[in-house]
Amino acid sequence: MRIMRVEKTLVSSNRQAELGHRPLLVVRDKPGAIPLVAVDAIGCITGDWVICVSSSAAREAAGSKSYPSDLTIVGIIDHWQPET
Repeated sequence: MRIMRVEKTLVSSNRQAELGHRPLLVVRDKPGAIPLVAVDAIGCITGDWVICVSSSAAREAAGSKSYPSDLTIVGIIDHWQPET
């Protein structure tokens, strides 16, 4: 699991049918890090600190082992002070 911050929504209207209508969000684990795309399985907003899972856990968390996801958001963190 990784702690990451939601930066913005990623709009992708032309995508595989298996992705369904789940939102895609741009997340980073720290400023300056490479941005990643995560499937939003719970309903996040920009600025939220979230818990993400990857690999097979990401596919299951998104709804199915056959779901095409490598990073899925599974929780919103209520209080978090990032280390500086």
